Amino acid sequence: MQTLDRDELSVHVPAPPDVVYRLVSDVTRMPEFSPEILRCVWLDGADGPAVGARFRATNKLPRRPPWRNTPVVLVADPGREFTISRTEPFAGTLVWRYRLEPEGDGTRVTESYEVTRPITRLGWFIIGTLFGGRDRRTDLRHGMHQTLQRVAAAAERETAAG
Repeated sequence: MQTLDRDELSVHVPAPPDVVYRLVSDVTRMPEFSPEILRCVWLDGADGPAVGARFRATNKLPRRPPWRNTPVVLVADPGREFTISRTEPFAGTLVWRYRLEPEGDGTRVTESYEVTRPITRLGWFIIGTLFGGRDRRTDLRHGMHQTLQRVAAAAERETAAG
C-alpha cells in the first residue's frame, strides 16, 4: 500500500509577492496552472480568498472520471500565504499551502501539501487498482512542479505587462 505524508517544492518567480499571491489565491485560475484541476468556483457568495471561504473544485486524473471536492480556505494572507484544506471520502484530508517570501528581484514560492487525515485502505485500493495510480507521491510532486512553472510564467507575463 502507498503512503503519503507531506512534500514541498520551491521556485523563484521574477515578480513581487503581491502578484504571485493574486495568482495562487484566485482559485478560478487554478485550472491554468494545475494539471489535475478542471474547474474551481467560489461557493456561498464568496468571490475571492478569505478565511472560511469555500469553493467547488473539479479534479481530473488519467483513467478516472472527473470528481468534485469542496476545499475551504484556512489562510489568506496577501503577499505571504494562501492555504486550503480539502477532504474527500476515503481520500483523507490534505492541506495545500503556498508560502511567498521576497527574494532578490522577485519571490520564493513554496507549494506544499500535508496529509492531516490519511487516505483509507479503500481509498488506496481505488487510487492504485481501479485508477492505476501506482505512485501518488510522484504524481503529486510532478503536478506541483508543473503548477509552479505555470504560475511563474503567468506572474512574469503580468509583471512585464505592468
